[in-house]
Amino acid sequence: MMPGFERLVGAVRTNCHISDARHARDMTLCTYLLEMRELYRWEQGIPFGAPVPQAAVGAWMTEREALWSSLEAADHVPLPFPDGPVDPFDVAGANRALAGRRLVYGAGIGRFGKPQFFLGELQRDERRDGVRILVAGTEHARDLSAAPAALRGGTIYLRLEALRRLLWEKAEAWRGKRADGALKAALDSYGFAAAPATAIDRMAAAEAETLILHELGESEAGRSLGPEWEAMLGGLANRRAELFARAARDHLADCLVTLPALLDRGAGASVHFWYASLDGMRLHLVPSLAVAYAAWQRGDGGRALRAVARSGVAHWRRVCGQILALHDRLGAEAGTAIEALASAADSRL
Repeated sequence: MMPGFERLVGAVRTNCHISDARHARDMTLCTYLLEMRELYRWEQGIPFGAPVPQAAVGAWMTEREALWSSLEAADHVPLPFPDGPVDPFDVAGANRALAGRRLVYGAGIGRFGKPQFFLGELQRDERRDGVRILVAGTEHARDLSAAPAALRGGTIYLRLEALRRLLWEKAEAWRGKRADGALKAALDSYGFAAAPATAIDRMAAAEAETLILHELGESEAGRSLGPEWEAMLGGLANRRAELFARAARDHLADCLVTLPALLDRGAGASVHFWYASLDGMRLHLVPSLAVAYAAWQRGDGGRALRAVARSGVAHWRRVCGQILALHDRLGAEAGTAIEALASAADSRL
């Protein structure tokens, strides 16, 4: 392991604590408790499916919240490397310092302005369509909300451990309801009922590609939207407006790359997973998707889904352009106008 590895892990974890201290209260209580339970599971190395001791979690949460209180006003700390400190948001510089160490570092600003950090073991370093893809396995440091994939500065960061945890959480939630639908179809495709742990491993290995396809779509969308898009997201104070803007670009990315690629490959399990992963706003914005997905299930060969993707490229480019124009004209006051645009967008596709 590299010299000073423990100091580096400690610095990344400190920055994770600072981010959590400032933003954990922004979650709903239900989400907060779920995320804290899973963070405890990760820190303690408790396997999926094993019971989490409630008393121990409660004591740990009390200690963690006290730590956060002591760090809420702290500045993020630089990353210590043998050749000198690196700013924690200088991801390219940090990964240059890690070259040859089989480690990968990620940082960026996530939803609602929350900084996110992680340090993990590098499993793969590859390029596709001019985009670098860094795949992380076991993680040594992470914050409360571990995003399994992100596009930062032209590089895709894919976190397999975070993806496995996300899939397990989704599967556990499904177990409580046993409802029919896309998630059940995806879990059935991987044999979850017979061998849950094995199925999650297989699912993570396969659906990592779905996440990569989406981020490649984000990259293609970013080339047309320009750097103004990220600046706009960072300036939105209206949460519903930010959710809508992110959903619009997500749809553009999926119409450009993800959905056509999955259909071309005949990746049925991944189509189920992709549809199951659409959150409330994204699904609400495109009511025709439910009809097209049902047609695909009945055996239309994906014709309806392809039609939605083709029309969606032009539609979501136009919507993203409208969002940018509103922000360019109204600046920090654009949130209300963008939110109003969201109310009308669901009836146009």
